This record gives sequence, C-alpha cells and structure tokens, in this order.
Amino acid sequence: MTERFDLIVLGAGSGGLAAAKRAASYGARVAIVEGDRVGGTCVIRGCVPKKLLVYGSAYAHTLADAPSYGWLVPPVQPDPATLLRNVRAEVDRLNRLHIGLLEKAGVDLVPGWGRFAAANTVVVSAADGSERELCAERILIAVGGRPHRPDIPGADLGWVSDDLFLLESLPDAVVVVGGGFIACEFACILHGLGVRVTQLVRGDHLLRGFDREATLAVQEAMEEAGIEIRFAHSPAAITGQCAPGEFTVTTQSGEQLSCGGVLLATGRRPFLKGLNLEAAGVAVEGCRIPVDANQCTNVPGIFAVGDVTDRVNLTPVAVDEGRAFADSVYGRKPRQVDHELVASAVFSQPELSGVGLTEEQAIERHGADGIRVHRARFRAMNQALPARGPRVLLKLVVEAASDRVLGCHMVGEHAAEIIQMAAIAVGMGATKADFDRTMALHPSVAEEFVTMPN
Repeated sequence: MTERFDLIVLGAGSGGLAAAKRAASYGARVAIVEGDRVGGTCVIRGCVPKKLLVYGSAYAHTLADAPSYGWLVPPVQPDPATLLRNVRAEVDRLNRLHIGLLEKAGVDLVPGWGRFAAANTVVVSAADGSERELCAERILIAVGGRPHRPDIPGADLGWVSDDLFLLESLPDAVVVVGGGFIACEFACILHGLGVRVTQLVRGDHLLRGFDREATLAVQEAMEEAGIEIRFAHSPAAITGQCAPGEFTVTTQSGEQLSCGGVLLATGRRPFLKGLNLEAAGVAVEGCRIPVDANQCTNVPGIFAVGDVTDRVNLTPVAVDEGRAFADSVYGRKPRQVDHELVASAVFSQPELSGVGLTEEQAIERHGADGIRVHRARFRAMNQALPARGPRVLLKLVVEAASDRVLGCHMVGEHAAEIIQMAAIAVGMGATKADFDRTMALHPSVAEEFVTMPN
C-alpha cells in the first residue's frame, strides 16, 4: 500500500529537519526518511560532539596556566574515556530531542533507508527488512555527505572522523592524515588529551581556502604546542593489527611511522549511495547533485539542499537552504539563499575564523594595488601572566578605492564568536572608517578591530 504525502524529505540532518518542520508549519503533510539517528552529521558525528571534545581538550591549556594566576593545581591527567562517554550521552539526548521536535511539528518520521522507485515515489527499507512505499508531489534530497577514505592499501584500518566519537579510549600516538579543518581540529583535540600527534599534509600549507597568513598563525601555534606537522607527505599504505592497536603508516617517500591509530581526514563527499537516482532521472555532476538557486534539480518536483549539493558545506547554510525551500514552495514567500558572504571557523587551538575575502582572493579580484591590509599581532591579556601561548592575529582586508571592508579574519581564543558579530558589519558594507568610528571596548581582544592604524 502506497502512503501519500505532500513532501518526502530524504535525510534527517540539519537541512532536512529545517525543511520538514518549516513545510509542516505551513500545513504540508511531510514524511522524513532516516536510516540513522536523527540530527545528521552536525548533531550526531560532527559540529556538536566535536566542539564538546574541543572544550574538553582545551583544559590542558587552562590547567597549565593556572599556577601563574595563583591556583596551585596538583598533577593531573586526562581521562578521555569519561569525556568520550559523556559526549555520546549528550548526542543521545539531542537525538531524542530532535525526534520529539519532529513529532511536535507533525512530521512523520519513517525509519529506514530510502531509494527512488520513480520521480515521485520512494521505497524505504527498514532495519527489520520490511519496506514501505511513499509517494509525494515533491521530494527533497538532504542526505548530506560522508567521510572519504583514500585509495591506498590498508585504508580500512584507519579511522574516519565518525569513528573517533565511538572510541572507548585513545592510544598513545596517532597519525592524522590531511590538512583541512577536520584534520587540524582533531589533531589539536588529540594532542590536548595527551596523544602524541603526527600530521601528514599532502600540500605545503594547512587549511586551503582560508586566509594564508591566518593559517600560518595556526600552524605556528600547533607546532609550538608539540604537534608534528609534515608537509609534502602522503600515506602510501597502512599495515598492522586492529586488536592490539599497533599500526605502521608508510609514506610515499618510504618512511615508516608507528602509531596506535590513524585518522584519515581526507575530505568528505555527498552520500549518494543507494539512492537509486537513475530511477527518478536525477542528474549527477561528479559526485554531487547540481541544483539551481531555488534548490531545484533537473527533475521537476525533486529538490536538494545541504552537503549533497557540495556548494557551501556548512550547517547554517543547509538549514537556511531547507527553510528557503519550504518558505518558497509552501509558504508562498519566495526567497533564495545568498552563498556569497558566509562566515566560517576552524575550531583548532587556537581558533581561526573569517568572513568575506581572504587577502589572496582580494588581490585576485582587485589587484595588489587595489587593496589595503590592516593587521594586529599580539599576545592576548589572558596570556600575560603565563607569558606563553600563541599570539592573536586580527586582520582587515580593505578595498582601497571605496574603503569598504572586504574581509575580516582572526586567529585566537573566541575568534568564531567575534567574527560572527563582525560578519554583520561586513555584510552591511561597512568601511574601515566605520570600524574606526566605533568606540573600543577596553580591555578586550576584539577592540583591536576598531583601533588598527591606517
């Protein structure tokens, strides 16, 4: 028997949840299909548990600095097992919360993995082997992405980021493969929890796509803390035994690194496996589903949002895309998501965050003579007494002709919180003079953004 809905959403992650609840609020009858827990990458195996691990690992720095502020802390040691257990408990709570919110919104949660049988029909396979057939006027694909393993011998012996949240304990040494934000964040987390970390980076710098000067500041701090970063290094093979947790990573140069675990943070790809898109005629470009500004695929009535479209793969973007879809289709309030000005952050230690153009992007668009760069580099006041730790970097990229701030970047504690507010000013077209006219809040790190000399 076919069950009929106004909208079927494939995937109960950030974008799918936002779209389903918003569409239901307009009176649509909505089914959301999910074969895993509700919450998606961000809540279950991404942003939320990762940030909790960041908080936990950062206590290493806090406790190390405590004596300089008059707190005599006895020798302590990390207990990663307790932290990991508590993080999993919080994820379980959030999963239950999101299930409850769906129920409150009147959205039908259909457990199982969905696949297209036709352009308006989805078959859902449940864990017990049973199947349900759903039909709807519109179908929204919001299945997100999954970590990608490199094609090398023994890749299945390594962890991907999802696996780290399931660990009961941590080994003494880990090799982290990758130079992106996931690799850098977990390298810092593991190091803070007492793990010896070696990071292999294929290129010549970390965090491609972020402001280069800012990434160098992060690199400097990571290396100063004791993380060994090897550039122009890639793994050729992984060998060893999972049970005793003894592995050897052989690099392309033939070097062999012994460790207790290998994290393969080598990117993510849209999760198209099992969707049977060909049955609906949905076009795929590379490994992503291309959509227009209204989230439409090439098939009328089939839409896609979030990481499966592989545009700006951030949780708030997926949420806004999902809501924009529902507002436009069911709320009769057409709108499109602006992907041009999106703040982003790396929760490394120290944090890196930015909004707008990097210095490199600004030079590419306006020429070296068409921009001005203002920066401040100093040790934050909270490190004055310990007299150690990474220096803060604050940076404004300004268009010379108009004085408009094109980009705002920061490396340091609370960088993401500060840049979130700066994003409002940059989005409104603020000039350097507007920043200069703003009275400083002293003493604070953020005041440097409004006191930089011309």
